[in-house]
Amino acid sequence: METVVLLATEAASEGEFGFNFDILDSNLINLAILIGVLVFFGRGFLGKLLSERRANIEQAIQEAEQRQKQASVALAEQQQKLTQAQAEAERIRAEAQERAKAVQAQIEAQAVQDVERMKAAASQEMDGERERAIATLRAVAVAMALERSEARLKEQLDHSAQEQLIDRSLALL
Repeated sequence: METVVLLATEAASEGEFGFNFDILDSNLINLAILIGVLVFFGRGFLGKLLSERRANIEQAIQEAEQRQKQASVALAEQQQKLTQAQAEAERIRAEAQERAKAVQAQIEAQAVQDVERMKAAASQEMDGERERAIATLRAVAVAMALERSEARLKEQLDHSAQEQLIDRSLALL
């Protein structure tokens, strides 16, 4: 084979028909033959590489579409959960407001009862104090009346009048 290549090279250098393997120095026919040989022998190899590359790209696209679908499903689920959570939060807030109103009403009612109870206790205490004051005043009035009566009796009754009064009282008994 070397001899054929050597003869073709020598023939080309002498101006005869032959192969010129210097690509920059070669003519169009040599380039066409070279491209034809590359296409003929490289078609299977390049076709196989390109088909593998295409299959890899298609598989990557399918995987991306599948991940997109999964992400869309997950997004829809999470949005549904978010909606449910918001509804639950709203329900809890409404219940809390209702409970707060009920507790407030209960506290107000308890406060009114406490005020009424305090008023009643104060009224009873005042009535008791009034009764004690009246009783004290009565006792003082009775004591004063007794003192005046005794003083009058001492002024009006002398010793003989007292003896007559005692005798009358004994006779009545």
